[in-house]
Amino acid sequence: MENGISLYPGLDNTREENLDLLSAAAACGIRRVFTSLHIPETDTAALKRELAEILAAARQYGMEIISDISPKTLAILDMPAFDLSAFRQLGITTLRLDYGYEAAQIAELSHNDQGIRLQLNASTVTERILSELQAAGTDFSHIDALHNFYPRRGTGLSESILRRKTTMLQQLGIKVGAFVPSQGRKRGPLFEGLPTLEAHRLWHTDRAARHLAAIGIDSIFLSDSLPIKSELTTLGGLQGDEVVLEAQLLTADPVQQALLGHHFTAREDEARDAVRAQESRGLLTSSVKAENNKERRRGAITIDNRDYQRYMGELEIVKRSQPADKRVNVVGRVSECELFLLKYITPGRKFSFRFEE
Repeated sequence: MENGISLYPGLDNTREENLDLLSAAAACGIRRVFTSLHIPETDTAALKRELAEILAAARQYGMEIISDISPKTLAILDMPAFDLSAFRQLGITTLRLDYGYEAAQIAELSHNDQGIRLQLNASTVTERILSELQAAGTDFSHIDALHNFYPRRGTGLSESILRRKTTMLQQLGIKVGAFVPSQGRKRGPLFEGLPTLEAHRLWHTDRAARHLAAIGIDSIFLSDSLPIKSELTTLGGLQGDEVVLEAQLLTADPVQQALLGHHFTAREDEARDAVRAQESRGLLTSSVKAENNKERRRGAITIDNRDYQRYMGELEIVKRSQPADKRVNVVGRVSECELFLLKYITPGRKFSFRFEE
């Protein structure tokens, strides 16, 4: 995944804080930066003072700079007319067209020779808009999409809407991004988080990001002004093709612990009662003794022991509770607040565990 941070020159952070954030994000492997050049509360004078230096620093780290723009942006940047070369000179490599741009203009811009990519608003796109863009001859290979974030409580998207809009775009080969809020400094003027999904407003950033990855979002951005270091680390290491589950470890056996540390793929022949790992038996390095042969409630992580003969090493996550079996070890349990993620482990999907310290 190509994940990102957000910067808002002239709003909450000092120049030094923004430069330090860029450095910390780059060190964590984050390679995208989102900024907005038409936020009403921005101190325009400060933005003009700081923008060039911040964008230059981002370029030095090899970051893609995405700018949310509208027709008002021209006045803020003292541009007499819309000029791609002027954006390119600033170091902006992707323009998110928020509103005020017709299909014919977007299509024309998609064929530019300035190396500028375009970004659609994934939250407001419709089938009609996409049809108009196709009819106008838009080059979708130079376009991706990014959902909105929502500062006001109660206005964020539902998961069903996010999934519908995202699928609509991905079917055309357009990659889609979305935002998660931070537990660090919230962005003004409301300071109540900037989630894409309303459900994420009070979530920890890590779980919200893993939820978006499980849904199938291609790129995840921290939306608030000053995220904390652990959030940058999490986002930098997040893999989009995998559902990562927080879990409690219930075995001290090194053989089984080693097996649990692998990354798995859910079998294509999906079982009714459990997620089955297709690789686990082949990854086993030693015999598995019997232990923890107790009731398998939903969320239990199990490994078949040597009494199950050729099934020894079979790793499963229980979806429907089952009785105890002396041939099956209960070696872990998915955290209660993470059980909702099980529905995203569909056939062929990768998954792994992150055990509590």
